[in-house]
Amino acid sequence: MNEILLEAKNIVKSFPVHGGFLSREIAQVKAVQDVSLSVRQGETLGLVGESGCGKSTLGRCLIRLNSIDQGQIFYRGQDITRVSGDELRRLRRKFQIIFQDPFSSLNPRMTVFSILEEPLLIHGIGGDSRSRQKRVEELLELVGLRKDHLQRYPHEFSGGQRQRIGIARALAVEPELIICDEPVSALDVSVQAQVINLLMKLQKQLGLTYIFIAHDLKIVEHVSNEIAVMYLGKIVESARADILGTNPKHPYTKALFSAIPLPDPRVSRTKIILKGDVPSALHPPSGCHFHPRCFMADAECSQKRPELKTQDNHKVSCLKV
Repeated sequence: MNEILLEAKNIVKSFPVHGGFLSREIAQVKAVQDVSLSVRQGETLGLVGESGCGKSTLGRCLIRLNSIDQGQIFYRGQDITRVSGDELRRLRRKFQIIFQDPFSSLNPRMTVFSILEEPLLIHGIGGDSRSRQKRVEELLELVGLRKDHLQRYPHEFSGGQRQRIGIARALAVEPELIICDEPVSALDVSVQAQVINLLMKLQKQLGLTYIFIAHDLKIVEHVSNEIAVMYLGKIVESARADILGTNPKHPYTKALFSAIPLPDPRVSRTKIILKGDVPSALHPPSGCHFHPRCFMADAECSQKRPELKTQDNHKVSCLKV
């Protein structure tokens, strides 16, 4: 078994809500609630869930882009929760992120060369200008772009090419862990497949570890070794991808898998239609947060909050499982 590269224990992250005449803090939104997870070196942990469930916030917390209110984060066994200053800067070389929007994440006033050289300059690596030039060219080649792209600007590229530039930038400082924050959701379907194949190729070639955040459960199932399903800031189920795909236990996970289109139109499957919308994270339901939409819920579910318990190689948070 590969060693655990990153581990989070009981992570809590809230954001203040301001209102009134003096714009005072009137409430707090708990974006991440008591989340614990781990990812092994060289593997991919998939995070799935509906919009607003806290996936991206959790990903940013794990690499210290967002501070956390409670909990601990361990990198190779070292507690990095309170690391700051120069030590945090050195640590950031090990963590990188690929953003969802490949256009807004790139500076439109910088050439591709400047975009890829910038992390080398910030971290003081890459040697002299000639060495940095060579390194930037290697990065472009690594993601399937040409040297003559170096002096172009982001608006001169397609969405898929811009995302390849974003991937090259993430690889510039030779990280061990990359947060892939919905890296293909803004791309055409045909381009999505190319970028996914590139990410998997790079992982095998460079020994990378991914935390892959996405809405598309089928993509996550394809790329991940383990999958964690989030709902309103909490993990409701997690398991190895092959186990979760064949035997989901939580009613929310069952509903997500039932919504995946089947390639063969002659094969039928009962779809689970969830009632209502996702509740507000500002005023979450009592008891189990999923009970207002759950087809298995009863009176107990509205009163008692389930814990995430291990069951048959699963971790499931449900009173009825």
